[in-house]
Amino acid sequence: MPKLLIRNARLARPDGSIFEGDLLCHDGVIERIAAQITAPADETLDVGENLLLPGVIDPQVHFREPGKEYKEDLGSGSRAAVKGGVTSFLEMPNTDPSTSNQAALDDKLRRAADKCVANYGFFIGATPDNLDEINRAGPACGIKIFMGASTGNLLVDKAEDLERIFANGSRLIAVHAEDEARIRARREQFKDRTDVAVHSDIRDNQSALLATELALALSRKYRRRLHILHLSTHEEVELLRRDKPTWVTAEVIPNHLLLNVNDYARLGALVQMNPPIRRPEDNAALWAGLRDGAIDFIATDHAPHTLEEKHKPYPQSPAGMPGVETSLPLMLTEMKAGRCTLAEIQKWMCHGPAEAYGIRNKGKILEGWDADLTLVDMEHTRPVRNEEMFTRVRWSPFDGRKLTGWPIYTIVGGQVAFDRGKIRDGVHGRPLSFT
Repeated sequence: MPKLLIRNARLARPDGSIFEGDLLCHDGVIERIAAQITAPADETLDVGENLLLPGVIDPQVHFREPGKEYKEDLGSGSRAAVKGGVTSFLEMPNTDPSTSNQAALDDKLRRAADKCVANYGFFIGATPDNLDEINRAGPACGIKIFMGASTGNLLVDKAEDLERIFANGSRLIAVHAEDEARIRARREQFKDRTDVAVHSDIRDNQSALLATELALALSRKYRRRLHILHLSTHEEVELLRRDKPTWVTAEVIPNHLLLNVNDYARLGALVQMNPPIRRPEDNAALWAGLRDGAIDFIATDHAPHTLEEKHKPYPQSPAGMPGVETSLPLMLTEMKAGRCTLAEIQKWMCHGPAEAYGIRNKGKILEGWDADLTLVDMEHTRPVRNEEMFTRVRWSPFDGRKLTGWPIYTIVGGQVAFDRGKIRDGVHGRPLSFT
């Protein structure tokens, strides 16, 4: 494999300090870091003192393949990922057919090997009757349970089914925590409203809290490794802050940090998602939870739909929005504004997800670690533009928002995958391993 030399970079250390110097990649790993490296290389990038970060690991995306490739596929989704500085992703099982057995998982792995420019891993999806499959199928980063808001056959909302899954096996369980019974009751209660803002009333904070409480109780009862996906409410933050077992982790997505119900007036169904955007007090609580450790890291829940679909009247409009290529610039913009630190960005977006899912040697710039990196421009600001999106649906809820920290280069396995606005040919990600 060719040697890649990066010269004159500002390298981010895990503690948030900066080392100014050079970095040499060989055979997919970081071979050497020094103030100056004069070794020969097949390619040299003189990066002009821009900031070099570990590649982002996005632990929750929906790339829609198989079944809905007109919205996204593993190729287009992974290209959008590296454009955003994301070098590894974990993809969800609610495709068509769903990834709920070994054959479906093998099919996704074959597709990814052919198409993906980023590293990839997949969840196995729980159904009420596939207990053996979810514990045996592999490689998988974990079991995904939709306690609410599922598609296909992946809804698991009955107490006896949830109990059986938590009681049997040792693999990580990741939950979409919304209470299906409460959502159905409130959908009936609000059936006369057709404005999209009712989405946050139907799927209210209590819907999320009830499901999170149940998942935590089952996790505690069986000492089962639990991860709570896309936490969205101040009540859930308070719950975790009071009593979060050491084997439980939680994530938040930029949408729930930076958008709220006030955005419905301007953006309508473009900001419709599950769980929904909340109130400003929830935004503030989620930021506080990130800083104090109640929440462990950041994902995107990248879930694209076409603009044609999104412009349908509610409730025909689908829930979900793109996010994989804007998450890092969004968070670096918040960092520049003083809302978080460089050490926190790396913990929340790089080595934190790696540690939670047992992905070795990723998420830090250290000699001997994997050469998954992204070089970002912290000096210039430019807006999000729908027409520049790499996601197949070509839109973002943050269209027009001015951001700092856009990637210039993204490096996957020591090879440049994203090069100043373009994807290089011949670069392929690798399947992730999980311990």
